[in-house]
Amino acid sequence: MNYQKHKSEESVEDYLETILLLGKQMPQVRSVDVANELNYSKPSVSVAMKNLRQKNYVTVSDEGYIHLTEEGRALAETVYERHSLISGWLISLGVNPEVAAEDACRMEHDISAESFAAIKRCISEFTGQKEAGQA
Repeated sequence: MNYQKHKSEESVEDYLETILLLGKQMPQVRSVDVANELNYSKPSVSVAMKNLRQKNYVTVSDEGYIHLTEEGRALAETVYERHSLISGWLISLGVNPEVAAEDACRMEHDISAESFAAIKRCISEFTGQKEAGQA
């Protein structure tokens, strides 16, 4: 995969994860909320929302409220699960929580499904939990 395509997919995942998390904090999510959370310009978020709509990851109501589609929610939840599990694991290893969160942000996009499943199994076995990474 070329670098530009990878960065584009990473950006999509970041937007979807942000929309998911904002949706847990507030009744309605708007582009301005996403812009404020990510510290991006409103025009940049507007372009991103158009891209996410074209990929069928979100819908935007006439009032400007953003809703994740089934496909968008599934991808957002996958990214969030990876982030939560990896950051929690790093913290348990003694990594500073801020560093762990930053590292998890980078790792959540690059780790394969196979490697993530193996890490998840290992953490689950080590901690004796049925399901590691449940947020």
